[in-house]
Amino acid sequence: MTQRVEANSSGDLIKRSHPKGLPVLFLTEMWERFSFYSMRAIFALYMITPKAQGGLGFSGESTSSIYGWYVGLVYFTPFFGGWLADRYLGIKKSVTIGGILFIIGHLLLAFRPLPFFFAGLGFLMLGNGFFKPNISTMLGNLYRKVPERRDDGYNIFYMGINLGAFLSPLVAGYLRIAYGWHYGFGAAAVGMVCSMIIFWTLQKQVVEGDILPLTKRLKEAKSAGTVVDKGDPKKNRQRNMALMFIFFIVIFFWMAFEQQGLTLTFWAQQATDTAIAPEMFQSVNPMYILLLTFPLVYFWGLLRAVGKEPSTAGKMFIGMLLSVAAFTLLAFASLAGGNVGHVSVAWLLGAYALLTLGELCLSPMGLSLVSKLAPKHLLGMMMGGWFVASGIGGKMSGWIGQLWFKESISHSTFFFIIAGILGIIALVLLALLGWLNPIIRDAEKEAEEQAS
Repeated sequence: MTQRVEANSSGDLIKRSHPKGLPVLFLTEMWERFSFYSMRAIFALYMITPKAQGGLGFSGESTSSIYGWYVGLVYFTPFFGGWLADRYLGIKKSVTIGGILFIIGHLLLAFRPLPFFFAGLGFLMLGNGFFKPNISTMLGNLYRKVPERRDDGYNIFYMGINLGAFLSPLVAGYLRIAYGWHYGFGAAAVGMVCSMIIFWTLQKQVVEGDILPLTKRLKEAKSAGTVVDKGDPKKNRQRNMALMFIFFIVIFFWMAFEQQGLTLTFWAQQATDTAIAPEMFQSVNPMYILLLTFPLVYFWGLLRAVGKEPSTAGKMFIGMLLSVAAFTLLAFASLAGGNVGHVSVAWLLGAYALLTLGELCLSPMGLSLVSKLAPKHLLGMMMGGWFVASGIGGKMSGWIGQLWFKESISHSTFFFIIAGILGIIALVLLALLGWLNPIIRDAEKEAEEQAS
């Protein structure tokens, strides 16, 4: 994507910059993700650790099941949160409601009794439903006047997500070891408070990203004698079908990706030759995001300059292949240790590098695609649909994670199963690129014309 330039009053060419609200949403999301991933870093370990050591003492199967249900539902609720924002609440109010529910949920986890634990999970699920789709939608709305920079904006935004995700396991792991489990959960509440303070004190910078809910827009349009533009129905149906297919594809990526908080943490604990606390390995993926994002964006730019850049859907296919390679590497690492012995931590670091590159080709591109293809009056709900796909993948991560504890399935077999599933889905995506690419190009062209 070439960078658009315009002429100023003196006739000089000036670059169209990112909207001024980008740093605000970057920091808001960074602290929210710090909060979210602080909890996830110690979540499975807290459940499976015996009560005598301060944990809940759940079995491995129960831990996997609860983990899967939580990750599934926490990303399922954004569909409804996006719908409520579209029709009744608006974006700003929805983000605020989500933030408050998040804070309550993390504070509840800081108390030991089991009812507080499950109540806290419930509040976190609802909070993510209101917060997550709408902060991402607000970002896309900020780029209405500079649509050619939207992909870059989501990449930068994604770095904010991963800066928070990088710091959180280190902080939560340290607090868990030094002071106890509930200090780690308490740190998550502090992170969410920081997020909401930034969002509310810098509202003027992001006001252009807010939209009135549809009910108010229809009422105002009726009073003014105008009609709310819902776009071309035929194009909307075609683009929605394309999004549904993309959602289907990423379900399986997130099924594999969410093993980080589950089986990859257990594998780090059981099979790597290191004394590092296992939850701290969850900082490796966001660390790689911070290191690899700009080199990857630069690489795409080099390919763009010579007309060789893959399409957005093509990049997602590359991401699936890299994910296949990551779990294949883990399978060979397990074989190298005889499925029972310790191996060098370099195997795990290499697999995380491949998985991270796959994520960079999939996740920010998917968020950007939703903002391009979704009908404007359904943008929040469709952004919620992206997170529903993440939620289904999260639920499947817990379902397939239960195989880890079956004696008949070795570690290498487990990783080969995941690699095989991802490989099949990658081939399905490859087969449909010819259908997807024209739909995406048409939406990109339309956005450019509307901005000019």
